[in-house]
This record gives sequence, structure tokens and C-alpha cells, in this order.
Amino acid sequence: MAGGEQPPAAGPVDRSEGFGERLLGVLLDRAHEMPPQLIAPLIAEEVARVGGRDVSILLQDYGQLMLVPLPGRGMVVGQPEPIGDSDAGTAFLRATPVEVSQADGVRMYLPLLDGSDQVGVMALTLDSVDDDDRRLLRRLAGLVADMLVTKHGYTDRFFQARRLKPMTVAAEIQWSLLPPLAMAVPQVAVAGILEPAYEVAGDSFDYALNDDILHMATVDAMGHGLDAATMATVAIGAYRHARRSDIGLAEIYTFMDRAIAEQFGPDHFVTAQMMRLNIATGHLQWVNAGHPAPLLVRNHEVVQQLESATTLPVGFGGEQPQVSELALQRGDRVLCFTDGLIEEREAGGEQFGEEQLIGWVNRIERTEEGVRAVVRSLSHTLKEERGGRTSDDATLFLIEWRGGESNHLATLT
Repeated sequence: MAGGEQPPAAGPVDRSEGFGERLLGVLLDRAHEMPPQLIAPLIAEEVARVGGRDVSILLQDYGQLMLVPLPGRGMVVGQPEPIGDSDAGTAFLRATPVEVSQADGVRMYLPLLDGSDQVGVMALTLDSVDDDDRRLLRRLAGLVADMLVTKHGYTDRFFQARRLKPMTVAAEIQWSLLPPLAMAVPQVAVAGILEPAYEVAGDSFDYALNDDILHMATVDAMGHGLDAATMATVAIGAYRHARRSDIGLAEIYTFMDRAIAEQFGPDHFVTAQMMRLNIATGHLQWVNAGHPAPLLVRNHEVVQQLESATTLPVGFGGEQPQVSELALQRGDRVLCFTDGLIEEREAGGEQFGEEQLIGWVNRIERTEEGVRAVVRSLSHTLKEERGGRTSDDATLFLIEWRGGESNHLATLT
């Protein structure tokens, strides 16, 4: 230390419990033993301690169209709110709190974020709001989101609340297979959507972020119903097993190909696309096994289709595939999709086609913010343009490479 200065003497550390810590601490202390049905009344009590009332927990339905209220003692259970046209939906899509002045106070809509996946929205009313309220309620919402995600693994109540219409057995299998629909860290963000949400069978996607490598796959199993769902389940299971063995993309394809062939025989197949993205450098690699070529979006416009050497679909015993490569620029997005999006017939009998898809991607990229909002809006708009028909599964998965680094998040300041 310059000039012979002495480091400041270490004084006593203040470990006293403040109001905010006590409030959040009750949830933390009780969370591990909390039965799912008691989450709602405890949240209502916690909100009341900061002067809040009229609490609602709103969860996204499987179709990504509505935010539906979670029933529970102490909760206000109203009508579902549209994601695309409500204050709750704005908070959900933008992952930021929304405040609405009312005659009896301020209605707050707080996104429930588990990591960066939007679980839903917590709504409540206060007489007035200051920065201390905002900070405390934001942290409370984060803790509530973590509790909902943890508890949903051993109760059906959250699944039931999110269903706005009956779901097929095949769709039930596919939804249980999926990772979170969205994920974001400073360097990369992803989001996916499946249609028809309550009847999907053969389409699925998977991803994992292991250190600086984002792994991603989309699959489309032949056929419909339970047969397709079973094949997709085996394909995703084989992909995960191979990925976790730290082998290359070409070897992952071979492993998946063998798994499908041995389980289902020579007349069954799954188209697939596997990718790896180095989130530190933007180096993208992919293998295409019978899938439509992904779209590269730069500055909110499709600049090219990522054509590559394709190999046979998984299960047909193709030769070892060629791995394609591309250096992304910061802000680039890569859109993967299954053929159900472009092969659907319009009212006149013509296929929807890639040209129309690209046109709508360009329009929506200019009007929506964030990968989740883009994917959701694109999927619903394309379905409307196809006349509301989705006779085949139609899946979208969007990756945005942001670059940079995230070490600052591990530093206390």
C-alpha cells in the first residue's frame, strides 16, 4: 500500500436482521418443507406485511396465449389475461415490472423469473410504491418463482392450472420432455415454442449450456400420436446421453441414428438438427439430418439460409455427417424450425413455403423485443396466416448470440 498506509481496521460485521431479510427469510426457512398448497397463503401473508393486497399468481398456459390464475387460499382468482394485450402480459414478455395507477392505489405486475425463464407474473396492489417497495417485491417475486419451479415437480396443480383445454397423451409426453421454454445469460439467449401445444406429438427440442458451449437440438419424428412421441422421446434421450459423453456432433448423430434404428427398425426415422455455439467467440457448428435449413437473422432481417451438407434422417443409417461452421456476429440470431411450418397447405392448396416464412420473420423482428416475444409472436402469426391450421407439428427455436462475458455476476459489490 503506497505511502506506508495501513489497511483499514476490520470492524465488526453487521449481521443484524432487517425487515426485508426477515420477510424473505420466512419463505427461505420454510420452503424446503412447504407443501405446494400452502405456497399461495404464505405469499399472500408476505405481501400483506408490506401493505399489499389482492394478490394473484398468473402462469403461462401451454399455448403461450394467456396468463391463467393459480387457485389458492388468499389468492384473487380472476379471468385469464391475454399475454399479447394486458399489463400482466407486458410484464411477462419484457421480464420487467409494470405499475398501473388505480383509484385505490398502484397495481404492480412482477415477472416471476426462474433464472431467466419467465414462469409467470405476480400481481398485487399497494396504496403507494417507493424504491424500497420495488426492490423488496422484486426479490420476493424471484423467490416465489424459485418455489413454484421447485414444487411443480411433485404436484399436478400447476400443470392443471396451465391447461386451458384437454391435452393428448402424446402432448403430455412431449411437454414432460422439454427443458424450460426460454433461457438467457449475458452472452446468449434462447426460446422455443411447439404447435399445436395441446396435441403436439413428434416435435421436440433440447438445449444445455455447459461452460462456454451452448448445445441445442431440434427433432421431428415421423408419424403422429403416441408412435411419434415415443420416437421423439428416444431421440432426445439418445441426444442427451451422447451430449453428456462429450463427443462431437458427428458422433452424436451416429449414436442417435443407432438408437432409433435398433428400437424401431429400418422403416422409421427422425429428422434432426444438432448445434454447438461457443458463447464466448460466436463460433457455430451444426449437423443437419433432413431438417429445413436454419435462417440467419442479422440486424432484424433474414440475411441467408444456413445451407449445409445434409445427411440422412436419424434411423436410416447415414454416413458420418459433415459438420458445418459459421462465425456469428454479435446480435446475430439463428432460427431453427420444423417442416410443419412451411409444408402446411393454405386455403388455396398452396404450401405456406419458406418465402412467406422469411417475410414474416422480417416483419416480426422489427416489431418485437427479445427472443421469447419474437418466437411467440411468430408462431401465432404464422398459424393465423395458415388459416389456423396445424395438421403437422410446427416448432420454432431461436438463438441469439450476444457475446461479452458474465464473470461480474460472481463478484459481490
